[in-house]
Formats: sequence, C-alpha cells, structure tokens
Amino acid sequence: MKKTLIKNGTIINGNREGRYNGDILLEGDRIKKIGVITEEIDNIIDASGKIVAPGFIDTHSHSDLRVLIEPFIEPKIRQGITTEILGQDGISMAPLPKEYVSSWRKNLAGLNGDSDKLSWDWETTDKYLDLISKNGSGPNELYLVPHGNIRMESMGLDARVATEEEVKKMKEITRRELEAGAAGISTGLIYIPCAYSLTDELVEICKVAAEFDKPLVIHQRSEADTMLESMEEVITIARESGVKIHFSHFKICGKKNWGMIKDIENLLDKCKEEGIKISFDQYPYVAGSTMLGVIIPAWAHAGGTDKLVERLGNKNDRAQMIKDIENGISGWDNFIDFAGFEGIYITSVKTKANEDCIGKNLLEIAELKGKDKYDAVFDLLKEEENAVGMYDYYGKDEHIVTFMTREESNICTDGLLGGKPHPRVFGSFPRVIGKFVREMKAMTLEEAIYKMTKKPADTFKIKERGSLKEGYFADIVIFDENTTIDKGTFEDPIQFPEGISHVIVNGQVVINNYIKNEELAGKVIRIK
Repeated sequence: MKKTLIKNGTIINGNREGRYNGDILLEGDRIKKIGVITEEIDNIIDASGKIVAPGFIDTHSHSDLRVLIEPFIEPKIRQGITTEILGQDGISMAPLPKEYVSSWRKNLAGLNGDSDKLSWDWETTDKYLDLISKNGSGPNELYLVPHGNIRMESMGLDARVATEEEVKKMKEITRRELEAGAAGISTGLIYIPCAYSLTDELVEICKVAAEFDKPLVIHQRSEADTMLESMEEVITIARESGVKIHFSHFKICGKKNWGMIKDIENLLDKCKEEGIKISFDQYPYVAGSTMLGVIIPAWAHAGGTDKLVERLGNKNDRAQMIKDIENGISGWDNFIDFAGFEGIYITSVKTKANEDCIGKNLLEIAELKGKDKYDAVFDLLKEEENAVGMYDYYGKDEHIVTFMTREESNICTDGLLGGKPHPRVFGSFPRVIGKFVREMKAMTLEEAIYKMTKKPADTFKIKERGSLKEGYFADIVIFDENTTIDKGTFEDPIQFPEGISHVIVNGQVVINNYIKNEELAGKVIRIK
C-alpha cells in the first residue's frame, strides 16, 4: 500500500486547537500516524516552514455540470478544496424526468452551464452520483437534492400553489433522493420554480429531511429590503418541521439595507436561545454572482425558459417588467434597485454573438449596442435564452467580517465556472487566509481553518474528514501562511492563488510543489 510522509510541518488540525510541529504518515487513503515519525518512506514531502491543515470543504459549489465534463476542477483543487457540495440553490442536475430535460437545461444554463456532450438521461440523484463516480472527480463530491427539481418532477414548472396531492408526491421524491445519499435539501427562493412555493410546502418536505437529520440549505427569498421577514419565514420552517437550517451565501445587499445588520444578528441570537439549529456559509467578496435572469420578476419566468423568452419578445410584457423593476414588488429582491445597471457585470454568455458583453456592466452594454438600457438587457437575455451569468456589487468588507466571525459561519466559493467568472471561483479560501486573517486580523488562522474544515464537516455530517486525525481520510492542504493570497480580480479573475504548494485528496498528491497531477482521487460521498 502506498505511503507518503509529510515531514517538519506546522500542524493546524481543524479543531481550533493550538498549532504544533509534527510529521504525518499517510497509508493508502488514510492518515496512519501523526507525531515524530522515523520510518523510512520513499515519498516524502518536506513541509518545513509551512502549515499542514485538513483539506478545505466548499459548502456551496456549482461544479454540478463541470464535474462531468472537466472532472479535475482545477480552480477548486488549486485553492485547497478537497471536498465540495453540489446541488445548490434548489436547481441542479437531479432528479430530472425525461419530459423536462429540454426546458430544464435552459433554466439551469445561467447557473451551471450546459453541454451537448452529456446524455442528460440519469433521471435520479442515485444515477447522477453513479455517473460522477464512474467518470471520477478531482475533489470529493456531495449532493443536495434541489427543491426546484423535486417540485418539477411533482408538478412541472407552473407558477402556482401546489395541491395537497402534489406536496405528498414531493415528500415521496425527497425521501427517495435522501435515501440515495443526498446530504440534505436545497432551495433557492429567487429561482423558478422554487419561487412559486409557499412556506407550508417547504415545511412539509423539510419534515422528511428532519427525519434523516439532514439540513435545509436555503437561498432565502430576500437578502435585501425584506431580509428580516425572509429570515422569519426560514425560522418558521425550522420551528414547524424540526429541520436544521443552513443559510447560503449569508449577506445583506444594498447600501440602504446595511442598517439591518444588528437586527439580523439579533435574529440569529434568538434562534440560538430557542434551540433552533442555524448555520451559514459566506464567500469573502463584496460582490455576488448568479444568472442575469434574476433581474426579471418571477411572473415572467412562469412555465420555464421558453415562456420567458416569449415574454421578452412581447412589447406589453416588457413594459410590465420595466414597471415592476422601477416600482418594485413586495418580497422580491430587485437586483437593479440595490446594485444598479452600473453595478451588474456580465460573466458569461452562450453564443459568440454576444461575447463582446463579457466583462462589461449593463450600462456599458447598452452603449455598446446603441440601445436603451432596458432593451439592451432584455435583448441579451432573449438572444441567449437566459443563459447569461453576472456578478453584482452589494456590500463592504466590514460587513463580511461581522458575519464571518460569528460561530454559525463557514467559508464557501459559490463560484459559477463559465466565461469570465467571479474571482471567488479561484480564490475564496486563500483570500480568507491572506486578507481576513493575515492583513485584517479579523480572526486567528486556527479559527479560519476550523471554519474551512471541521465546522462544515460537522454541519453536513461528513464522517472522518475535516480534521487531521489518525484513521481519518487523508485530505490535506499545505500552504505558506505568510504568502497565501488570492490573485484573481474582477477584471482578470482567472488566476490561481499564491502560497498553496500541496493538495492531497484521499492520500493522492494532486498538487505537488505547485505542479498538478491530474489524478482523479475524489470520491462521491453519500450521507446515509
């Protein structure tokens, strides 16, 4: 059995304990021994002057399609991520009934991309995870069963309240997918068809997740004007179903809403006092990223992407969209209101005809196309069939620190992998180490490592990972705490970070002294 010895490193084990010097002996895919090791080993990694830590766990990933096309997922591996959780925001790859494949691919394209290289015939979470296992992956992969997919299988993409019978079917689907090893449920209440659901629907399917002791991972209805009301809804879901809650990419958007931060913290404290289990993840940037279609009111998405494209071509529907954007809709996060046309930038498109839009904000695109700003945006979405990615500015570093230093938090990327992406795809974890630990001194490195490793492992019940411990899987990252930093910018995001010299997945050295070995050492992890 293959052995590797990591010598002379400074070990931070992920448990918020003090650092110490020591050696780590790996045998096969496990950590065999930690301490002073004198055994003669052929494969030695000299970690002198460097930190040896557990591999990082990305609790909000959008590699769902990419892992089937380019399975090594180098942007994640290069920043020390050895495990990632797919199936986010309530819309992903499975379950996927055959009759909805065409429309669902279009709905998903702006978030996870699209590909004609795939058969799109897996239908269930079980078969989708089997396909990842067959093809191999760079990191380990977990999957959340998405509420939107559950809803689609039960009742299609209609913009209406589910019937009692349809909710019953959703619960059956949820049970099937959780039994297949999904790590929890996800929902994205700004994305269709999730946005059409009422609180009661979510309570019912979350009762199933609670039976399995698996969390609801939620992109809540509002991260802006009505965030407090939105959080109250999520707390109600937790209270009535008994499910654990994990908020996705926790933040408050828009300068006019920054004053809510203390009230938001008070709500989190109230949950702790009441015994409601709450956690959240966070990316360390002041801009977010999603698909451009979220700027369009939910009613315009009813029936799926083909119907949206049809409405984008209708003069009266366009007029109503403009009216709703300018006047707002209660409970709807209006991205143009809190970010502005000038604060939303295009990261990806589907066709070559609009590649000149990538990297430009919406006002610059209007000028480029010689059109009114609304017409330019609506035409872009229509021409690309909604397959457009974007990033948007929302906050300040001090707000990131406020939430990052709370006990509920852990780190994530939430990175969309297509086009000219948000720099978090390449740099979230090293940015925390370089900017927020070393430069801003917002927390200790030991605390940051805990939030990248053991904290998410505990939240999602990932066994024998997230800590450096004898007998655990050998997922390990080695880095220089004095130089590690993200390098990507919004103008030039596709840059690997500095300072991370070695990455080990299940005992296989996949980054060795900064040189990659495209060993597909990852495993699909099913939570049973």
